[in-house]
Amino acid sequence: MSGSRKRLPRRIADGVAVLIAAVVAFPLYWMVLSAFKPEGELLSSDPRPWTWAPTLDGFRRVFTVDGLGGYFANSLLVAAAVVLLSLLMSFLAAVALTRFRFRGRTVLLLMILVAQMVPVEALTIPLFFLMREVGGVAPAFGLNHLGSLVLVHLAFSLPLAIWMLRGFVAAVPDELEEAATLDGASRARFVWQVLFPLVAPGLVATSVLSFIHAWNDFLFAKTFIISATENQTLPMAILVFFKPEGNDWGAIMAGSTLMTIPVLIFFVLVQRKLVSGLAGAVKG
Repeated sequence: MSGSRKRLPRRIADGVAVLIAAVVAFPLYWMVLSAFKPEGELLSSDPRPWTWAPTLDGFRRVFTVDGLGGYFANSLLVAAAVVLLSLLMSFLAAVALTRFRFRGRTVLLLMILVAQMVPVEALTIPLFFLMREVGGVAPAFGLNHLGSLVLVHLAFSLPLAIWMLRGFVAAVPDELEEAATLDGASRARFVWQVLFPLVAPGLVATSVLSFIHAWNDFLFAKTFIISATENQTLPMAILVFFKPEGNDWGAIMAGSTLMTIPVLIFFVLVQRKLVSGLAGAVKG
């Protein structure tokens, strides 16, 4: 009897976890289901969580969008640039904030923390004018260029990435650096050959968050890429299915489903270190 009483809280916790997972997964299930539903079922006043007549018509309409390959390449380029630059810059910033003592260090850490709390929507208009001014100095990073998206996503990805990596860098004991110094290793060599591999789980966790943020972006892509259709990203391709006479929900859901595939592939590639990375971030 005592053993069953001890297992009861564990069963309740497992049941709650399964319920939360089901609630989170249901919108994804409905999206995929709607992508395969025929138009009649999508517009039906009696929606059902299944279909007996799956169809690929929505996917066919998505692949007929002009310039779809270019949209995909632009999204991939922006996401890859944001991930690589954010990893490099956040790692170096985390090392500087953790391993060095300088005036204003605490204030800088607080500013990084506060930067994460600012809503994206509140900064969209100021960023629009800022990118317009930047375009006058560096056209590649101004409006209608992919560089503007890279800069903006980098600005929003760095605060969280720095804060997460700071915990991983701080977890590496100072004695390890002292031992490397005694063996003749310079500080730069210690950072890249010893410290960098040790914080790899944290780098993976931050890379996933940066990739998702840049890949799924619609607000900045719509705001900064105004007239240069050749520089539009993948979410803009789905926008063509929103029409005044009626939205093509089958194609919208099919396009949304296709957009999740690169994210899933990225998760599969880094899943081994992702869990430990997130756990380390919580501990840090």
